[in-house]
Amino acid sequence: MAEQKKTNEALNMEEALTQSEAFLIKNKKTIIGGLLAVIIVVAGVVMYKNLYAEPREEKAQTALFKGQEYFEADAYAEALNGDSLGYVGFAKIADQYSGTKAANLAKAYMGICYKNLGKYEEAVKALDAFNGNDQMVAPALKGAVGNCYAELGQLDKAASALLKAADQADNNTLSPIFLVQAGEILVKQGKFDDAIKAYTTVKEKYFRSYQAMDIDKYIEQAKMMKK
Repeated sequence: MAEQKKTNEALNMEEALTQSEAFLIKNKKTIIGGLLAVIIVVAGVVMYKNLYAEPREEKAQTALFKGQEYFEADAYAEALNGDSLGYVGFAKIADQYSGTKAANLAKAYMGICYKNLGKYEEAVKALDAFNGNDQMVAPALKGAVGNCYAELGQLDKAASALLKAADQADNNTLSPIFLVQAGEILVKQGKFDDAIKAYTTVKEKYFRSYQAMDIDKYIEQAKMMKK
């Protein structure tokens, strides 16, 4: 019985192998075609990364460097629009190298340059185009958007952006700054309860911050104005 079982298993295995071989022979062209397609796609991705994406990123980073020097020197017009010496400016870097990390960073620089040049609508557009989740940079830019809206007299949008920036940052460095700014705008709008809430958040949640040292004054002023 044992020998018969072994014989049957051998026959079954041989049959399975025969069927597999027949399948491979029958579908050889399709299988080879599929494998070639996978190889071509993988090779294409590798070539794109090595021959196009990485060199393009390096060029963008190099172009960005001079703009950062202008920015740090408070030469915002040159940083934004370029000079006569070959530097093209943050605006063109963001456009020419779209999709790179350097181009994304150029949008942030663009926004701050526009803001410091008093071009607040352009600043909002550039800052909103920046894509990032860094715990400090992203909320700082959101706060800058709020300040731009305030300059444009769009106080609802300003307060909303500042409160979102404070929530996004959630730290003792940025959040209290944005909450106090939002509170001041809310007071101007006569939204005293919302202002008191913003100030109280500084007092209770960010009590280690510099702004918390005299936040009671802001709270009392808002309460007095509410009466």
